[in-house]
Amino acid sequence: MLELAYDRSRVATGVVHVGVGGFHRAHQAMYHDRLLRAGELEWGICGVGVLDADRRMAEVMRAQRGLYTLVEKPPSGEHRACVIGALTEYLFAPRDREAVIEKLAAPSTRIVSLTITEGGYGLDDAAVLDDLRSPGAPRSAFGLLAEALRRRRERGAGPFTVVSCDNIPGNGGVARAALTGYARRLDPRLAAWIEEQIRFPDSMVDRITPATTDADRRMVRERFGFDDAWPVVCEPYVQWVLEDDFAAGRPPYEDAGVQLVADVEPYELMKLRLLNASHQALAYFGRLCGYELVHEAAQDPLFQRFLLGYMEEEAAPTLPPVPGVDLRRYERELIERFANPHVRDTIARLCAESSDRIPKWLLPVIRSRLASGGGAARAAAVVASWARYAEGADEQGAPIDVVDRLRDRVMANARRGPDVFIADRELFGDLAEDPRFAQPFRDALRSLHERGARATLAGLA
Repeated sequence: MLELAYDRSRVATGVVHVGVGGFHRAHQAMYHDRLLRAGELEWGICGVGVLDADRRMAEVMRAQRGLYTLVEKPPSGEHRACVIGALTEYLFAPRDREAVIEKLAAPSTRIVSLTITEGGYGLDDAAVLDDLRSPGAPRSAFGLLAEALRRRRERGAGPFTVVSCDNIPGNGGVARAALTGYARRLDPRLAAWIEEQIRFPDSMVDRITPATTDADRRMVRERFGFDDAWPVVCEPYVQWVLEDDFAAGRPPYEDAGVQLVADVEPYELMKLRLLNASHQALAYFGRLCGYELVHEAAQDPLFQRFLLGYMEEEAAPTLPPVPGVDLRRYERELIERFANPHVRDTIARLCAESSDRIPKWLLPVIRSRLASGGGAARAAAVVASWARYAEGADEQGAPIDVVDRLRDRVMANARRGPDVFIADRELFGDLAEDPRFAQPFRDALRSLHERGARATLAGLA
């Protein structure tokens, strides 16, 4: 039986995390568990769910008192497990909005962290627009934060630090813009106070964490003796690079293995353009080739050549120097991580929400390459593979379930042809007007239709 190494009754809550899912529990909560094990007992986490889809997490966290099993799956197959106790509370905003706001407004809350997905930062979201119409009863993440900060300002409770942990370039600045933009529409004085008092450090977070399956639950019960309704499985690799800029103090993160730096951007660009964009490069081609699991495609020599070609010849030349990192070694480690057969990450997970991911992870590589006079044929082919995937049927005619907030629009554009697909300025800006991108995109899409995914990859690898 696995046991905690500290007395949870002595742990105080210093952090509120919005958007508790598998990734947060494999990453930030794990780092805070290390801090608690080292005796830093003021840094427990209150998890908050703001979406109706978080209801199941709320039920499980309540039933298990926030405890869960974290299982690392190295390539050797020797699974390692521990119990994580950092989530000392969980609040479900649709059920108790006031409790969430008061927890955020409490002077003891010194850090608020976010994993609300790449699409959660827009001010045109339906929940945000509803909040602006009814500011006294917010239901969006930024509506709840703004109301809590209004109360803190009125009560003299001081600021907290907002740490975005989402895969967005300059995520701290994006969170700042979203929160101050929301507050400005309600009260310019509150927005000015937020801009002056609140800190929004950038961060880069990295750990491959697939969705939990029933097989994972059985494995935890049989191997480790826990009847855990929602364990978390992940790869052994973990990295958190965090800008050292906090408004109300911070835990000794460096003692838990976090890299505290003055500038996160080089690490962030490395991860987004190499790891995240390579996931997209693998995903659509993989699905079209009939793969369902990431490691199956990543073990295919054809995919390996294509991914390394993209990373070495297109993505890496767009990156600034990354302190302490050998990029060639990092690129090969990524292939090894993707090919880990025990993680069992799914192609479907990587294909989801493409309209949020491609513009933030892959298109910047294309723009940078074109600006420097270089080519981006492989990256353009990845966009073409997305367009082919978004047509909604694979090469055998079997339906593809496209999961995307812009699903209907993206699928309609894909079915209307290549020029229509890349003419969507919200997604592609003016890239359709540049023949150095548009022509390789059209060529790759034509090849996908006429020759298939494997032959297309062979011509690019």
